[in-house]
Amino acid sequence: MKLFHTADWHLGKLVQGVSMTDEQRFVLQQFTKAIEEEKPDAVIIAGDLYDRAVPPTDAVNLLDEVLETIVLKLKTPVIAVSGNHDSPGRLNFGSRMMKSNGFYITGQLKKDLEPIVLQDAHGEVHFHLVPYADPSQVRHVLDDTEIRTHDDAMKKMVAHIESTMDPSKRHVLVGHAFVTPHGEEEENTSDSERPLAIGGAEYVSASHFKKFHYTALGHLHQAHFVLNETIRYAGSPLKYSISEEHHKKGFHIVEMDELGNVTVEKRLLTPNRDIRTVEGKMEDILQHEFNEDYVFVRLLDETPILFPMEKVRSVYPNAMHVERKVVSVLKGTEESTVGSRRKMDDLSLFNAFYEEVKGVKASEETAVIFKDVLQEFLHEQQELIGPAKKEGVKI
Repeated sequence: MKLFHTADWHLGKLVQGVSMTDEQRFVLQQFTKAIEEEKPDAVIIAGDLYDRAVPPTDAVNLLDEVLETIVLKLKTPVIAVSGNHDSPGRLNFGSRMMKSNGFYITGQLKKDLEPIVLQDAHGEVHFHLVPYADPSQVRHVLDDTEIRTHDDAMKKMVAHIESTMDPSKRHVLVGHAFVTPHGEEEENTSDSERPLAIGGAEYVSASHFKKFHYTALGHLHQAHFVLNETIRYAGSPLKYSISEEHHKKGFHIVEMDELGNVTVEKRLLTPNRDIRTVEGKMEDILQHEFNEDYVFVRLLDETPILFPMEKVRSVYPNAMHVERKVVSVLKGTEESTVGSRRKMDDLSLFNAFYEEVKGVKASEETAVIFKDVLQEFLHEQQELIGPAKKEGVKI
């Protein structure tokens, strides 16, 4: 069986206030062209089809256009789950009716997750769809008070699936989570992806997926495998921040034989406009050839420049950001005016800001209060995109 594995389309995404819809249409046309030429048995979309719970009209129209092409015109089944950016209820609407046409989507978590069964020349392949779910949702659905973290939730969900798995069949899990080799903390692959939780509770161990022949994941924007080559992130099809500048964007072509052994090929997508860094002195940058890429400019001039964005946009009309690189006398190192704080997590950024403003480090009590407020904010965000129940438990 041949599968195309993609994820994290984030339709409706804004980067520095600029809509990415036209850029998304450009790469998704390449994706559908590849489907037409290579005729996979199914396409997997592992969550975050949209960038927000209530997407703009042009994003909804683009998804409708792409799915119509893949499912109805090319007669290729699509298997999808909701991600943390999606509204589970919105994606779940009409799912029973769409199933008859070959579009299988699970938006809302249910206790009885029946597998999607497709067939090839060697028999059945069972697809187990696990949409993104807050641990409090999983705790409610499974009626299990022991679930506290994302790892707890995934472990219980996988055990629930495995209890009815037919060992004579081939099995694929489709999920949306922050998976690391053993559930340990790791940096996100992009600063455009919001955290799922704080305090280390968002990480999921890859060991839970060992019984599946392939695990198709979404959430992290850089394509890579975790623990072994059958547990993979497809990454996003486009760069969605300058932190993704060096990512190679595309999708996976997964070939599964009669025994469930898989081989994976990475297929690249070519963007209409790249997102990249341009560094140099203003006078040198103004000598560059006209270019429509989305650039983040780092000026090396020692003195301030008047109206730098206006000047830069005479060469790079789609420039998104301009900053000046300065030398830190105390540290003896070079850093941008924004500095390394762009890479900090929310708690570290708060501590740095607090110390800069107050002149002293935040006390442990203050840090705990901030974590509580931040966690409450994350809960409120999730309640906007799904029926999560607020139970006052940190996740």
